[in-house]
Amino acid sequence: MRSAQTPGSPTANPADLIFENGKVYTVDARLPWAEAVAVRHGKIVFVGSAKGARDWQGPQTRIVDLKGRMMMPGLGDVHNHHTRGGQLDLFELSFQASISFDEILARVKARASQTPAGEWICGGIWSSELIARLGTVEAKAALDAVSLGHPVMLRDDSLHNRWVNSKALELMDVTAATPDPELGHIVRDRSSGAPVGLLLEKASALAEQAAVKSVNDPLQRDIASTQRAVEILNSYGVTAYQDANTTLPMLQALTGLDRRGELNAWCVGSLPVFNTLTGTELFGEALIARREEFRTTHVRPDFIKLFMDGVPMTRTAAMLEAYKPDETGHAVVSQSFLRLPDVVHWIVRAETMGLGVKVHCAGDAAVRDILDAVEIVRRLRGPDGPMHHIAHASFIDPADISRFRELNVVADLCPAIWFPCAITVANQAVIGERAERYWPNRDLHAAGALMAGGSDWPVIGLPDPWFGLEGMVTRRNPRGGYPGALWAEQAIDLPTAIEIYTRNPTKAMGLGHLTGTIEVGKSADLIVLEKNLFEVGHDRLSHTKVLSTWFEGRLVHGEA
Repeated sequence: MRSAQTPGSPTANPADLIFENGKVYTVDARLPWAEAVAVRHGKIVFVGSAKGARDWQGPQTRIVDLKGRMMMPGLGDVHNHHTRGGQLDLFELSFQASISFDEILARVKARASQTPAGEWICGGIWSSELIARLGTVEAKAALDAVSLGHPVMLRDDSLHNRWVNSKALELMDVTAATPDPELGHIVRDRSSGAPVGLLLEKASALAEQAAVKSVNDPLQRDIASTQRAVEILNSYGVTAYQDANTTLPMLQALTGLDRRGELNAWCVGSLPVFNTLTGTELFGEALIARREEFRTTHVRPDFIKLFMDGVPMTRTAAMLEAYKPDETGHAVVSQSFLRLPDVVHWIVRAETMGLGVKVHCAGDAAVRDILDAVEIVRRLRGPDGPMHHIAHASFIDPADISRFRELNVVADLCPAIWFPCAITVANQAVIGERAERYWPNRDLHAAGALMAGGSDWPVIGLPDPWFGLEGMVTRRNPRGGYPGALWAEQAIDLPTAIEIYTRNPTKAMGLGHLTGTIEVGKSADLIVLEKNLFEVGHDRLSHTKVLSTWFEGRLVHGEA
């Protein structure tokens, strides 16, 4: 067996840790499989045979017997909202998007009965399939009846929209006379003009701002939420991630944890250029100018964030073709939020600071606009600028697929919905047959695009990469409930899917030289699995259990 090791004498610099008797999948084409890994000072110093690893053993070396189990690199998550996910787990009402309208009401009523008077009830995630039902006076009345006087704000499965009750609208000071915010919509009763409690896109920020005002110590809540989020990510084997919309309080929480030695993952930040759906007070140049205050060993504020459009289910994603007629009988045509010159300006501005750009693009027209903008910048500045991310590379015109590689643009593939689910059903209702041509993963791979996997947690409830990985391979919903496969021709093989969750996201985040594969010199970010992925059926991949997660050679989840 071929081996690789750090130059020098192992006996003079023995390893702190040796993993042996395993099936080590390195995601390194030069040495795909190994038996053992040696670690010193948090870095990998040897990969290869068990005999070769023993050369690194000293009197204080800890030996971990893998018992024939599979080890692989820690996973990357190129797109999540970690603080929101931890907050949902610790402080809020959490439920699956699969539950019904009546079940949501029952959950709210149970929570309200246990919540101190006057406190907000926040949480989610409700299904996009419910949008039409929630946009009514009757739905608001039903929510009012079970909320027992509490203000209520519930987020949807895109995180772009909110459902609130009358008490929340009162505290938000939103009435029939309140104008729609820019790039947002307050859904109203047709006869009276009164808000019915459904807030779309930037109108959601009105509710978020009102809710956060009720929190006594937002920073401590964010610190606790961030720490819990990383614990959850580690439990699924994730050791590197990119927060997709990183506000000042998030940066403060991340940096505080890392300076105390309590951040057990690499985190790349994406600083919002404009006010966000969460209503952050600091954004754009003012936030970007402060980024170096928060840079630490593991916190890398190296991207800016743009929103190019909304989401298809509310007809706010920018699509090349018109949507199906809405309830008024009009065929809606949605365009990108930003003009091309403005996008070019921000890409150039980012590149002059050495930053990448992560852009939310849900529709194929938005994707094309961003590719056009990047092409202009590449022609002006040359082809070697930072990698930029299109999130979510889901609806793409076939003519644009090859441009990802040509322009060095990352296909940020998330959330884990490349199979039939509530979102695909909601898409079908507004764009018809085009909804079937969703997530062209195989075509992107064949074109040489760098594809990086993410979760968009808490959009999908939990940041479960194994759920998404199975969906990429089978194009079926691992949980069932939605029969058939979605565009089955776009399925990819298992080794490619593993790369999309390990090497590729770390490369996309600018961490590829540090982690993402099991190679000498890289951080000892490693996971041990209960089953060998190559020995289980593809329809069992979502059942993968991570027995232990190691970050920089430290056990951060499970048992050795």
